[in-house]
Amino acid sequence: MTEHASIASRIAQLQGMTVDQLRGEYERVFGEQARSRNKTWLWRRIAWRIQELAFGGLSERAKARLAELMPDAEIALRVPPGRFLEARDRAVRLTRDPRLPRPGTVLLRNWRGRRIVVEVTEEGFLYEGVTYKSLSAAARAITGTRWNGYLFFFGPKAKKAAK
Repeated sequence: MTEHASIASRIAQLQGMTVDQLRGEYERVFGEQARSRNKTWLWRRIAWRIQELAFGGLSERAKARLAELMPDAEIALRVPPGRFLEARDRAVRLTRDPRLPRPGTVLLRNWRGRRIVVEVTEEGFLYEGVTYKSLSAAARAITGTRWNGYLFFFGPKAKKAAK
């Protein structure tokens, strides 16, 4: 059996494992306890790691290109501890949702006879002295139920206009 065939069969075995078995395998190949209990995620990560160990990780050229692209990346980056330190140590710039008003804008809404005033800040949305990270969190604090914050403050017409 070739090395490629043995790796392929090992990966195929992963798909038949239980979540607990996958968590044990994850700990064996990564050297740390798995935080996830998602079966698909676990077997994919383990399969990736098995291949990385057998064939090597990213080439130096690929790592250099990633390092070049990372400052402009518009993604939230979560990297397992000790993995790809160059990426983890770089600040990843997150962009603001373009539908949202700029910081300093005051959102006004009447809801159940109350005048709601929410200020948009750099950190989030200020309502009654508390800063919420999202409009949905602010809407939930106001109503006590889950809302799409964008729809709560701007209504369904705004959703159609954004498309």
